[in-house]
Amino acid sequence: MLDIIWNVFSFVLALSILVAVHEWGHYYVAKLCHVKVLRFSIGFGKPIYQRITSSGMEFVIAAIPLGGYVRMLDGRVDTLRPEEFDVSFDHKPVLQRMAIVSAGPIVNFLFAIFALMMVGLLGSQSAKTIVGEIIPDSYAEKAGLSVRDEIKAVAGNEVDNWRDVSLEMATHTGEDEIRVLVKGQKGYTEEKILPINGWKIDPKSSDLFADLGFIPFSPPITNTLALVPKDGPAGAANIQVGDEIIKIDGTLMTNWRQIVGYIEQRPSQAVELEVIRLNENGSAENIEISLLLGTKPDDPNKGYMGVVPLREEWPSEYIVKTKLGPIDALIKGTEGTWRLMVKTTQMLGKLVTGDLSMKSLSGPISIAQGAGNHASYGLVAFLGFLALISVNLGIINLLPLPILDGGHLLYFTVEWITGKPVSEAVQEVGFKIGGVILILVMGTAIFNDILRNT
Repeated sequence: MLDIIWNVFSFVLALSILVAVHEWGHYYVAKLCHVKVLRFSIGFGKPIYQRITSSGMEFVIAAIPLGGYVRMLDGRVDTLRPEEFDVSFDHKPVLQRMAIVSAGPIVNFLFAIFALMMVGLLGSQSAKTIVGEIIPDSYAEKAGLSVRDEIKAVAGNEVDNWRDVSLEMATHTGEDEIRVLVKGQKGYTEEKILPINGWKIDPKSSDLFADLGFIPFSPPITNTLALVPKDGPAGAANIQVGDEIIKIDGTLMTNWRQIVGYIEQRPSQAVELEVIRLNENGSAENIEISLLLGTKPDDPNKGYMGVVPLREEWPSEYIVKTKLGPIDALIKGTEGTWRLMVKTTQMLGKLVTGDLSMKSLSGPISIAQGAGNHASYGLVAFLGFLALISVNLGIINLLPLPILDGGHLLYFTVEWITGKPVSEAVQEVGFKIGGVILILVMGTAIFNDILRNT
């Protein structure tokens, strides 16, 4: 329950920030163009906070935090007094209207640069992109990728962390190969080609790297327990932090993977554990414990013990710590935002061509889970998440659907070229078509979320 509350809070916080940023872009440029703004709303529905500013604008925070809007004076929907024609949106030159509409997405991109710049200024710590395991008979094995290879670039684009690697590799879904530049253990760099033969991202899979045949390096997981929640099956059986599992039902457990496999095959069954526990005087004692297993919340066909194992320390040479000065942070933030913009556009193209399944779309539930996870890792991780979602929000709003900013820009571009506005009848039809498409896409994303969480 606490996880759900945390995810919802993080989602509302993230979305409110990004909506405020987006709508502020529209508002700011509207004011520069001397357009009268009637309302600035973060959220929809019933206001939970509102006030009138010195300019007469109504500022509102509404109950449904799934968007927002800036309501400008517009002669197409408002009855104008003679003195209001000069401050009405529809009476402004077409280039000013285009500037006002495009300002929202543009500020989203600028905010992403700011967020990633702050990541650089605050400093971050990430694991080197070193391969820890090669899956037999996989694309990675066929390419000759080796354990301890460090991935330096994908398709000619340098990568600094596993998120970069994931972004680069994901955009090759539906293609025949992925070119990877690696640095081997002897220090030599070499390009290796993964022959993926039209591989496509599996929406049901949560591990893109494993699908391609390799697993990033991480320190070995021990059989010693680092966390035992009291409300889980292990906590109910009085299993304790620091216990080392050596046997289950008399079978010797040599590694954590073996323990997981054994437990998952026995949902809701009773098992006998043998653990090594240190006494108060520091001596070790073998203890046998009866444990009634539960089932995984996301898969009732798999057994669940309710513990978190202890992982060995990361080797210092496998960790990269980065903290940048203002200029370098700005450059890095700009480069990172451009990468996100390019990759997001490429993935949208893959959706259109069918190389990326519509089942890959994520809705508010998945975004909330992502917000909660990143927020729990700290401010730096949350800023990176905000940058990613801000770029996505900006690009989606630029799509040429009449109900989005991109649709309005399309109409204004036609007006700019032809010298006359698109007829209201054509606009109305466009808005209806755009609304239907948007509802279908959002419905698909929400349906995908429900399937992932049931």
